[in-house]
Amino acid sequence: MTDLLPSVIVETNDQPDVAIIWLHGLGSDGHDFESLVPALSLSPNLGVRFVFPHAPKRPVTINGGMEMRAWYDIYEMTLDRKVDMANIDESYDQIEALIDDQINKGISADRIILAGFSQGGVIAYQTALRTKHALAGILALSTYLVKSDEVPEATDCANGKTPILIHHGRQDPVVVPALGGQARDLLISKGYSVSYQTYEMPHSVCPEQVQDISVWLNDRLA
Repeated sequence: MTDLLPSVIVETNDQPDVAIIWLHGLGSDGHDFESLVPALSLSPNLGVRFVFPHAPKRPVTINGGMEMRAWYDIYEMTLDRKVDMANIDESYDQIEALIDDQINKGISADRIILAGFSQGGVIAYQTALRTKHALAGILALSTYLVKSDEVPEATDCANGKTPILIHHGRQDPVVVPALGGQARDLLISKGYSVSYQTYEMPHSVCPEQVQDISVWLNDRLA
């Protein structure tokens, strides 16, 4: 059994029936998106439990082997993005365990949103494409797909009909916009339900985007 990752938990009331599991980017931690909760202006009728897990600490090759919180090691900053798939498989298992934990606590899979920024978005994609659970939605922020040749057809995936919202900055120098576009095009070609929006921002989150995420979350969870 996979041990649960330590996480920052924020609940909007004492009877949550929705869970949003939100994965941070490289070198950050579970507190990174905690401050966004009020800005998301979720309906007061929703009882939401936000789960912001901390990635494990590990050496990261592109940062000179420095140890930091990372969902996986990145070997080189190229469009091909050579990454440590063993780390990604481990992170998938850890996020699947968090989903199972929320289900065991009484929140059904179709009331769980999985969100991720940058590295966290890679793991959100991997989990959505591999899990047995049909989730409420996938939010992929400033991120990319790995092992694109292994992406299943939507008809063969539990989340084949799950809405996927992809956001990317048009000025992103870290995960270049082309990578977000590639993920969109591949998922659409495989039959997934994808929405795609870009913003005048670098590798970050902007107020206009937060407002759009708010609308999407409220719509998905209404």
